[in-house]
Amino acid sequence: MVRHPARPPEASSATERAAWLRAELERANHAYYVLDQPDLPDAEYDKLFRELQQIESAHPDLITPDSPTQRVGGEASAGFEPVVHDVPMLSLNNGFADEDIAAFDKRVHETLGKAEGDQVDYACELKFDGLAISLRYVDGVFVQASTRGDGTTGENVTENVRTIRSLPLRLKGKRVPKVLDVRGEVLMFRRDFARMNERQREAGQKEFANPRNAAAGSLRQLDSKITAQRPLSFFAYGIGVLEGEPMPATHAELLDWYAEMGLPVNSERAVVKGAQGLLEFFRAVGEKRESLPYDIDGVVYKVNRRDEQDALGFVSRAPRFALAHKFPAQEALTKLLAIDVQVGRTGAITPVARLEPVFVGGATVTNATLHNEDEVRRKDIRIGDTVIVRRAGDVIPEVVSALLERRPEDAREFVMPTECPVCGSRIERLPDEAIARCTGGLFCPAQRKQALWHFAQRRALDIDGLGEKIIDQLVEQNLVRTPADLFNLGFATLAQLDRMADKSAQNLLDSLEKAKSTTLARFIYALGIRQVGESTAKDLARYFGSLDPIMDASIEQLLEVKDVGPIVAESIHQFFAEEHNRTVIEQLRAPGKVTWVEGPPAPKAPVGVLAGKTVVLTGTLPTLTRDAAKEMLEAAGAKVAGSVSKKTDYVVAGADAGSKLAKAEELGLPVLDEEGLHKLLEGHST
Repeated sequence: MVRHPARPPEASSATERAAWLRAELERANHAYYVLDQPDLPDAEYDKLFRELQQIESAHPDLITPDSPTQRVGGEASAGFEPVVHDVPMLSLNNGFADEDIAAFDKRVHETLGKAEGDQVDYACELKFDGLAISLRYVDGVFVQASTRGDGTTGENVTENVRTIRSLPLRLKGKRVPKVLDVRGEVLMFRRDFARMNERQREAGQKEFANPRNAAAGSLRQLDSKITAQRPLSFFAYGIGVLEGEPMPATHAELLDWYAEMGLPVNSERAVVKGAQGLLEFFRAVGEKRESLPYDIDGVVYKVNRRDEQDALGFVSRAPRFALAHKFPAQEALTKLLAIDVQVGRTGAITPVARLEPVFVGGATVTNATLHNEDEVRRKDIRIGDTVIVRRAGDVIPEVVSALLERRPEDAREFVMPTECPVCGSRIERLPDEAIARCTGGLFCPAQRKQALWHFAQRRALDIDGLGEKIIDQLVEQNLVRTPADLFNLGFATLAQLDRMADKSAQNLLDSLEKAKSTTLARFIYALGIRQVGESTAKDLARYFGSLDPIMDASIEQLLEVKDVGPIVAESIHQFFAEEHNRTVIEQLRAPGKVTWVEGPPAPKAPVGVLAGKTVVLTGTLPTLTRDAAKEMLEAAGAKVAGSVSKKTDYVVAGADAGSKLAKAEELGLPVLDEEGLHKLLEGHST
């Protein structure tokens, strides 16, 4: 729900107005960036922000450190000043196996002198893959931010951190301490990372390898105006100095208090008991890891009670009361041995990296995707390079980047092959497409299953009973190579397939027999020509009337067809230029196989009645099916749309017409029943 802020009395002073504007803008920031519940329209936010800028420009004495206008960044600095942490920012010991977690719990249990059966309470939270930071608030106002550094001394990055929109510049609530050091993580959400890299590409600038590198690089910009343009986020998870308020009794209470003061605290946290509770939390997070909107590399366990933390103390540079339970590494280094290409179900040619085996993301990886030729060039990846490989969960491993400093002198650039490695057909890449494709079409074995599945679709030849599992068996047993082979199948062949009873086999044979009689438009669509959907197939059939003229048409002739542009025309022309596609078509047109009625184009409705008109169908007509009505309208030159708008010329409504009819009546559009539709098709304007 969008909330519109109430303005204070117009007679309020500039001081009062500025204070109200600061509070309202910060409240909106918190709702948008922390709660993910925006309640102020962007235009209204911008209006209030500009008003505050104008007031502060006219009254510089009203500018405060916590003003939202101070988030935009200042002049570039010469470097970062050192900051000594009053309370050191320590690292955590790591655990990887279940045994490590059990050992940690046992040490804590024994050190605290717990009785047998008396389990320890642990606060569990996520281990973010970002950059650790310490924030200082004095009397509730943000005054300083510093990096971890060596744990004792970090760098002053106050102006950069000030630009983070999710971070409150002033704490709220009734219990605001005099001095508070908040420990947490600066990170970048995946969606923000993707958008930022898209902007980098559009600007011709270098892209970041991953969200962590992007966050770290953004935070260390000497010019905070650059940082202000980077979509950084923050989560609080720890504490340093605290003055003026008592320390919360538990870690969970600390995080709840942070949330009350407006600090961003992650919701993926829990308090559990004992080693079993720790492992259950770890596994639950592992299952949802890939669906989280940010990267994590593990979870963190902390003894929940503050007095027990104090009793456990520290060892070396890490606390005894906490442990990081890390996931297997998602990125690793290895050598790129070769780059091959594989052919996908739709003919897409994908470069694949052949790697020295490397254990990453919980599995040994020997192959990784390189996506497409442009990606290989953009990342400047060469055969012989040492590369970073990333594997996350069940996601296909990918090569992230190459280490240029380790590039050998004999490293070789990738050359895209010109012929399909599976069928030998030509590889082509159409204008404005990133992916190269095999032109083998109906002939290429790699595309065989996809071609058969498309051929059998309801809106193609409508072969009922020919599903993916049946197609898989037919192809894998080498019973069908092209769509034409489907019509050579016999009862005995089909009956021996898995899960194919006699009745199912006969039903499929009957469906194949029925599919032999079709229309030219359906047949064209069934061929699976790239860029040719149902509508284009119908336009081709209407314009040319028969198949041979389409197969022999030049690009110029194809461009004369309604809604056929240069890319579609090129795709159609190239498909029919391949001899193997023509061979399969001739096999399909052989006696006893697929037939349709050919002839001149269907007569069009008189110009001015339906030519160029847009019609919407809704509800159930008494005698016509939706598809039949659509075909009749399109044959008369009309465009059949799926939604009603001001550009709609007619709405044909049958029984149970719903919101489309209501919309048409609201807009005052002509509404026809089936009788009115027939009159319209006969050339009688309504």
